[in-house]
Amino acid sequence: MKKIAYFLPLLAIAATEPPKTDPAKLSAMTKELSSDPFGGRAPGTEGEKKTIDWAIARFKALGLQPGGPDGSWTQKVPLIHTRLADGPVSFGGTQLRQGTDVALTTVRPDPTVAIENAPLVFVGYGVEAPEAKWDDFKGLDLKGKVAVFLVNDPDFEAPEGVDAKGRFGDKRMTYYGRWTYKYEEAARRGAIGALIVHDTAGAGYPWSTANASNGENYDIVRGPEDQRIALQGWLSGEAATKLFAAESMDLTALRFQARSAAFKPVPLKARFTAKLPVTVERIESANVLAKIPGRVKPDETVQFAAHWDAYGEGPPDAQGRTIRPGANDDALGVAGVMELARLFKTGPAPERTLVFALWTAEERGLLGSEWYATRPTSPLEKTAANLTLDILQTAGLAKDVILVGAGQSSLEDMLTDAAAKQGRTITPEEASERGLFYRADHFSVVRRGVPALQLMALGGASDMREGGRAAGQKWLDGYMACYHKTCDAWTPDWDFTGPAQDVDLFHAMGRRLSKAGVWPEWRPASEFRAIRAESAAERK
Repeated sequence: MKKIAYFLPLLAIAATEPPKTDPAKLSAMTKELSSDPFGGRAPGTEGEKKTIDWAIARFKALGLQPGGPDGSWTQKVPLIHTRLADGPVSFGGTQLRQGTDVALTTVRPDPTVAIENAPLVFVGYGVEAPEAKWDDFKGLDLKGKVAVFLVNDPDFEAPEGVDAKGRFGDKRMTYYGRWTYKYEEAARRGAIGALIVHDTAGAGYPWSTANASNGENYDIVRGPEDQRIALQGWLSGEAATKLFAAESMDLTALRFQARSAAFKPVPLKARFTAKLPVTVERIESANVLAKIPGRVKPDETVQFAAHWDAYGEGPPDAQGRTIRPGANDDALGVAGVMELARLFKTGPAPERTLVFALWTAEERGLLGSEWYATRPTSPLEKTAANLTLDILQTAGLAKDVILVGAGQSSLEDMLTDAAAKQGRTITPEEASERGLFYRADHFSVVRRGVPALQLMALGGASDMREGGRAAGQKWLDGYMACYHKTCDAWTPDWDFTGPAQDVDLFHAMGRRLSKAGVWPEWRPASEFRAIRAESAAERK
């Protein structure tokens, strides 16, 4: 009897201990999803069908319910794929060369991009940010014009004493610095086109990356009320310097002027002309959505998400491999979402509905998540948070967690608490000017006000339990050499205990978020705080 009494407290502790992510399950799922039969999981291919069938079967086996429209497991996502053919492009009297001087694309399904002698106007950084008391446009009408932007934020590289200093993210890029924001702002203001002056420091990547599209682009199918600009793209820094000099303008001096809140748009004498044939392909793809219904507040949700797509097949590498399997990006993230579904399903029923989302076309511009965000199956006003898995380090256990987008929301406090219980600390991302916070699927709901947090190992070198930061950097360098390439492939050398740690972080955060009444908040300086505040009444 004494022995039984002794073991009872231990049994009680075991009963309350939450289940853990299984590294072996993560490995097996990642290996399967990135295997050759899945063909690199490109949208609109046989690989998509196989991937979606696999995901639905997994969710069913775990006992989840469909989370898509009308009780389905999927949400259809219609896409367009465009490719520009060769044609004349001129800036004033100068002919521009696609790939050398400019990197142009379109996301409009028109058969031709036809711009004839359109006025050009330099709009500085092209930012309107009421919370920063900043407006680069000063009431300018861009209708029918081509806007020329600088990349990044006004305070990027701004020295002390300059007006812009400290108004945005300083070295950390805000959404106003992203090229997507600038194209959208041009469209909102009626512009016919937009050119962003490339510089490697501001963009976070070299011209070779900005030019990698080769005239191709993707988008969701949009209605007439949500049309994009006719032509968009990058203008090389070298070409921009020469073109502005031909107008007797110093681009360096203009860049300095654009760091003042008093900046006003500068019309150029030159006109812009382009006539480019467009090939348009339509693709039917799909998101996969599953859920565990809430027992108290079923209309309130928490999202756990990853993207199922990768880059499909491409030119053969040195070994003759053509499939880009996306094992870490993002088959491992999908496996993590599946493990979260398993962990939550084995636990007590949540008070809120838990949504498990696998998005399509992330690699084409966050398009599956964007489609969902404009047509949500659960109201975004009552979505407490989005937690996204997109590339996890596979070098082993880490002593820290890399935080992408520091300073955005109170979810960071939850992450800090969960990490501390694992004996881990928080390390802010390196090179925050790259804007990683705006480059994964969670951002589609972020820009509609939903607080979100992503785990992305690209944010910097982890401090590994074995080998420290140097070992983390070695892993990161090795992975980046395979990023979006044929060698992002599962190997038995990968250590899945690290990813299991990270998935367990989201499980711990998710258990807190699943409680009714827990509403993470944006920090006062976040550019998304005001958007969320508009729907505050829905959460009372």
